[in-house]
Amino acid sequence: MARLMRWTYRIFVSAVILSAVSAVLVYYLATRSLPEYDADYSVTGLSEPIEIIRSNAAVPHIFASSDTEAWFGLGFVHAQDRLWQMVVARRTAQGRLSEVFGEDTADTDELMRRLGLYGTAQQSLAVQDAETLAVLEAYAAGVNAWIDTVNAESLGRGAPEFFLYPSIVEPWQPADSIAMVKLMALRMSGAFEQEVLRARMALFLTPDQLKDLLPDIPGDAVAELDAVGSAAVSPARQNRITDVPDMRAIPGQATVASASDLTSPDLPLSPFPHRAFVGASNVFAAAPSRSATGASLLANDPHFDLTAPAIWYLARLELARGGLIGATVPGIPGIWSGRNTDLAWGFSASTLDDLDIFLEELNPENRSEYVSPSGPREFTTREETIRIRDAAPRQITLRWSDNGPILPAWHYSVGDVTPPNHVAAVSWTALSPADTSVAAIIGISQAHSIETAIDAGEAMIAPSINLTIAESGRVALKTLGAFPRRGFRQTGQGRIPSLGSIAFNQWQGRLPYDQNPEFIDPDGGIVGNTNNKITDAPFPRHMTFNWGDSQRVQRWKFLMQNRRVHTRDSFIDVQLDEVSTAARTLLALVGAELWYSGPPAPDGTSERRRHQALELLSVWNGEMNEHLPEPLLYATWMRHLQDRLIRDDLGDMADAFTSVEPLFLERVFRDIDGASRWCDIVQTSNVETCPDMAQLALDEALIWIDENIGGTPESQRWGDQHEAWQDHPVLGDNGVLGWIVNIRQSTSGSDEALMRGRMIGSGKNPYANVHAASYRGVYDFADPDSSVFVLSTGQSGHPLSRFYDNLGELWRRGEYIPMSLDPDLARAANAGISVLTPAEISE
Repeated sequence: MARLMRWTYRIFVSAVILSAVSAVLVYYLATRSLPEYDADYSVTGLSEPIEIIRSNAAVPHIFASSDTEAWFGLGFVHAQDRLWQMVVARRTAQGRLSEVFGEDTADTDELMRRLGLYGTAQQSLAVQDAETLAVLEAYAAGVNAWIDTVNAESLGRGAPEFFLYPSIVEPWQPADSIAMVKLMALRMSGAFEQEVLRARMALFLTPDQLKDLLPDIPGDAVAELDAVGSAAVSPARQNRITDVPDMRAIPGQATVASASDLTSPDLPLSPFPHRAFVGASNVFAAAPSRSATGASLLANDPHFDLTAPAIWYLARLELARGGLIGATVPGIPGIWSGRNTDLAWGFSASTLDDLDIFLEELNPENRSEYVSPSGPREFTTREETIRIRDAAPRQITLRWSDNGPILPAWHYSVGDVTPPNHVAAVSWTALSPADTSVAAIIGISQAHSIETAIDAGEAMIAPSINLTIAESGRVALKTLGAFPRRGFRQTGQGRIPSLGSIAFNQWQGRLPYDQNPEFIDPDGGIVGNTNNKITDAPFPRHMTFNWGDSQRVQRWKFLMQNRRVHTRDSFIDVQLDEVSTAARTLLALVGAELWYSGPPAPDGTSERRRHQALELLSVWNGEMNEHLPEPLLYATWMRHLQDRLIRDDLGDMADAFTSVEPLFLERVFRDIDGASRWCDIVQTSNVETCPDMAQLALDEALIWIDENIGGTPESQRWGDQHEAWQDHPVLGDNGVLGWIVNIRQSTSGSDEALMRGRMIGSGKNPYANVHAASYRGVYDFADPDSSVFVLSTGQSGHPLSRFYDNLGELWRRGEYIPMSLDPDLARAANAGISVLTPAEISE
């Protein structure tokens, strides 16, 4: 027995020692890839040294003797801090994720190969001007200099993730940066799913029901505001809804849609967004006439998927014409939102309809051909092999028609709106093989006047953005991106798929750039955009039928017009405003016959809980603050109400509507064009009223809260449910590693507040904040160095770095860090100073 005990003890001690040694080894290998900000490096590709000063928040300030070497420095620091993020993004664009991640990402790779994003990026390299090409090459050389340094000095493969997913890090190419811009366009586009959804609903619903559920945005277009004293909120709550093209008119089309899943498959690492999570943003500017200091102001908070690390990276470069500072995207040379000594700029997603689905009829005599307007034509084809880690490769045949690449029927369930003997092709501006968008980003970064920035923007193809610009004494807004030239006879109008065999359905090039919406030196002194409608131009000169916002813009107009003049701090207040206009509107309508009604009820009954909830909501101002219970009560009530209204009509197809649609609920409870019809449950013999449905939905919401959260209505806290999920895209689902790499924070805001925190809408916690402003910046020309910015995570992509999440708590609290071009401020309390020396000099 004693011998057994001794051996048990020895085994236990050995196991403990082995575990400790293993932990130390893992930690050592992981920390080897932590970049040393105080080290000097000898690198190839330079002619003169570069100094990189990291501020106390690890923001690099890059000082070089020439512009190209400054871009070299940006590539170097991007790779230093975000190499894994860049490599995964490049593999996504190339359709080569499965070489590292195995079969889980094979379908994502297949979609990307069929789309051909990376191939068109390679083709686009030939059309870049000499200056852009020089920047791309210098940037790529900087990235590769860090990769070479990692290999030469054995710096932990560049990121700890490479130990878990070993792969060769190939040299960065100029075409890779072009592909990264195209990938941004893909992540900002929901047009494909929107077309399929509308087509499916058009087959299933009556035209009147379709106008209710997917209405056109009411009210007037807004991009510039009138002088103070005009109406701050447009009274127009209803306007003409255009007729939707008839999907049933397509020959062979089914008359009733199937009830299969409407959403895109949940593909790992897929860049294809759900329509609720496409690019969104707030951007606005005030001219001196509306500024307390007599100098312009600009604020920007672009909204993207929340990830750890964030999509953005803060950086400052010293160019020949002065300093440049703002938000960059690792993999792309250029400042997307920022300022220099003379100019500030920001952007919002314009929601331009720059994508159409075409239904190509196969030639029944030869299925390798499709029917074009001029007769049968061969598909352009190419065989490709998707290499898959630990599995057999997948062979696929890529096909293109004149309208674009052919995509599989399961992509967003497009097969359900595709007639027999047809396939779906997609025309999209981002698939241009002559894409100069990266030149626009670089050109805007180096512009020093509104006119030169607008001129540089002409090169932008995709993504389409509303560029808002400010000089010290002027402001402007210009929509960038290629507008497809559609014919007035196009049957789908960009709203539903069209037949590719009809000549007048096809695109006829692009509209002239000078016809893009433009607002320069507005009389009222204010320009801005919340993804709202900025033009009322009719089809086919329209921008879109699917504007990204109808609610935030109302609150923005009120806040901007509520003051005669603005300051940096008032712009920050607007950016962080938590009030939901939708909540104020909908509660007044939905609860109109429920407030202070009904007999007294004892504790513990559903009636008493309902009274308590209504009492709280009756005095609430719509503020979606993380510490309040009312936001959770409101959000849960509206979610269950919408589901009750549509599920009896749509069945499982109601699952496509994961977010509350305020315009739909408003139409129903105002009974616009008879929309109250949705309140009657079609399966019953009774005629249910809207107040009946409101009460049932509230009771159901309170039951859901009790079963899933617990506690009394007044004990709830919105932020506990509306956590920001900033998860690592690869390791976030791993239990132990997820605890290390994910960043979760209680947050205020909602889908419809200016502090937008888009909710996931499904699963165990449908209120999780997964799409928000991962960057905020406010630029003040009265004192440019008092400008501020912040990220939602931190600068580093290394989970063991103290700069991985150091800015996250500031972001959560609505705080910022200085956005100064003063080199002395950067040197003060810096996190490190590095000097890059040309290898030939150091030798």
